[in-house]
Amino acid sequence: MKSVRKKIVSSRSEFISDGLNEEELSADPIDQFEKWMDEAMREDPEMANAVHLATTGPDGRPSGRIVLLRGFDQRGFVFYTNYDSRKGSDLKINNNASMTFFWSKSYRQVRIEGTVFKLPPGESDSYFSSRPRESNISALASRQSRPLENRRILEERVRELENMLKDQTIKRPDNWGGYCLSPLYIEFWQGMTHRLHDRIFYRRENTNTPWTRGRLYP
Repeated sequence: MKSVRKKIVSSRSEFISDGLNEEELSADPIDQFEKWMDEAMREDPEMANAVHLATTGPDGRPSGRIVLLRGFDQRGFVFYTNYDSRKGSDLKINNNASMTFFWSKSYRQVRIEGTVFKLPPGESDSYFSSRPRESNISALASRQSRPLENRRILEERVRELENMLKDQTIKRPDNWGGYCLSPLYIEFWQGMTHRLHDRIFYRRENTNTPWTRGRLYP
């Protein structure tokens, strides 16, 4: 049978933007990211911190998923997960990773590449204790990324833990915590008319060297 390729046609109209002027951008990309994130949060406070995280498995194949950015500073960009999940397993073998933010209302992307390290236990403890109790029960119940025969097994495990830990403080499990992506490359992409987009990148050799900046063809 002859396969039929489905054509995807976007109905998006041309996006009007003032573009990116290097002289108006911060010398430090973390500062520039903060400005864009603040604007994105005002436009979409519920999902502005959603980011695509890409890792590489032991077989060399890339793997991607959406996670939530939970903080950032000069060290890098923070997210939390089960250390035994697929992304956690990938990062044990290869700690190179990338993040991509896309904010549709402002037609902007930020691409970040770098190396990932685990946060200190105290930071993970503090974040875990700030989460809703139900979310922490779920963290204990889930063997993230492992095969699950049916959903009933998971739901029964949640009820079991709820009864077992009733009125108790839930402690962070050892296999759950935070990661920080320390950036070596950050690119700011601003959509423009007729696909003549603006792309400004910041690059450094390592965390002890200064950032350099340049422009890319769209």
